[in-house]
Amino acid sequence: MKKLLTFVVLLCLGSVTALQAETREDVENRLDNAALVLHQIMAAPDKGIPEEVLEHAKCIAIVPHMIKGGFVFGAENGRGVATCRTSKGWSAPAFFAITGGSWGLQIGIEGVDVVMIFQGNKGMQRMEASNFKVGVDASAAAGPVGRNASAGTDWNLNTQVLTYSRAKGAFAGLTLSGANVRQDDDSMKAFYGHLVTTSRVLRGEVVAPASANKFLNAIKDAKVQAVASN
Repeated sequence: MKKLLTFVVLLCLGSVTALQAETREDVENRLDNAALVLHQIMAAPDKGIPEEVLEHAKCIAIVPHMIKGGFVFGAENGRGVATCRTSKGWSAPAFFAITGGSWGLQIGIEGVDVVMIFQGNKGMQRMEASNFKVGVDASAAAGPVGRNASAGTDWNLNTQVLTYSRAKGAFAGLTLSGANVRQDDDSMKAFYGHLVTTSRVLRGEVVAPASANKFLNAIKDAKVQAVASN
């Protein structure tokens, strides 16, 4: 029964979220959606990502409208975009796919927006490699929410990935534990015109096209929004 239910979940999820080849327009739309997600999260009164977290962030990754579905067992499937700090500012965007499974009391299929904050050099290295499992290869925890991180916590010391989510509807048991993150070759080719590696992009070795400006400005403005709301 357990195997059967898992198969049904993956079959249903795959039918609506199969990762298909994308056009440049598709990728640019994802960039714009990611920018909107971060702006809206930071604009929510007392519910944004704390200024301290953003100050220490090495990389920021956003998955707009990641699909989760389940019947006791859950599954995840989505495409996201990330940027990392370099000596010249935030890097050009790199694209990744996220897939995996989770346990929890889950019913139905739901879209959620996901934000991952990568902390410290090890966290940045995981994102640059773009081939890891959340909570296994990179330590992960739910990030603090509000305008200030709680005093005395070790979020900026021991946790490589802080995760945030915004549900578009009620959904129980949301978790990224065990999710696999890998480079999205189709999206990289569509956006840059040829295949480039995540590490080259996130290290600042690739120039960001003008169509990435809205996304990168949202990343820069996130801390400004957090400071203004204090």
